[in-house]
Amino acid sequence: MRIRQIVFAAASLSEGRAAVASLFQLAPPFRDVGVQEFGIDNAVFVFGDQFIEVISPMHPGSACGRHIERHGDSGYMLLVQTDSLARERERFDALGVRHVWKGEHPDISAMHLHPKDVGAAIVSVDEPRPPTAWRWGGPHWTLQPGAAARQRVRGLTLRSPDPERLARRWAQVLGRPDPVRHGEGWRVAMTDGFADVVPCTPDRPLEGVAGFTLEVIDPPALLARAHAAGLAVAGDRVRLMGVDLTIRPLA
Repeated sequence: MRIRQIVFAAASLSEGRAAVASLFQLAPPFRDVGVQEFGIDNAVFVFGDQFIEVISPMHPGSACGRHIERHGDSGYMLLVQTDSLARERERFDALGVRHVWKGEHPDISAMHLHPKDVGAAIVSVDEPRPPTAWRWGGPHWTLQPGAAARQRVRGLTLRSPDPERLARRWAQVLGRPDPVRHGEGWRVAMTDGFADVVPCTPDRPLEGVAGFTLEVIDPPALLARAHAAGLAVAGDRVRLMGVDLTIRPLA
């Protein structure tokens, strides 16, 4: 269970796309016309061997549109990679976890889990073949050049009025070890990463995605670009599309 792609929901795709490209200095994104079945348009950026996606509703009645009406620009979805979706399906079925979409292709199998059965975010569990492939990044994506290939989305942070309950549910659904206390919340160990769950705050009372932790080549340069773009910066954190990004140097 490795984080492979993170997804932001934005009212303006052009603004969200431009912000991600400028902040992380990324190559032009892939546009997947296939996501129009969900009532959205998108932009998918290569980040190391992972992906950062921005989606925007094509009409208000879409799930993404309803999400933005409630949360504003925000974190929306997490795609995790497994080596056996068939194995994961057996666990989902045993737990009564429903799915809202599934896809089968020669190079990937995928399942979007029902958010009410997981909590805080839409989770997709995907099995690419071979493991280094990733259909959703486009047919011609390649690793970022040089040291940028080692950049990573290392973790995500969720918020909940009951952090322990949500952390235990994520561990159960994703087949991970029991969560452990971590700071003010709880941590679920992922493959080469983590999912933290922290309490809701008065200014952010709804359960959802609170942040992502990313390892980049040059954190000071990225933070300087964030300042120049007028984004809120506090220490090693940048607020982007309603989400706090914790910026760390490459491990």
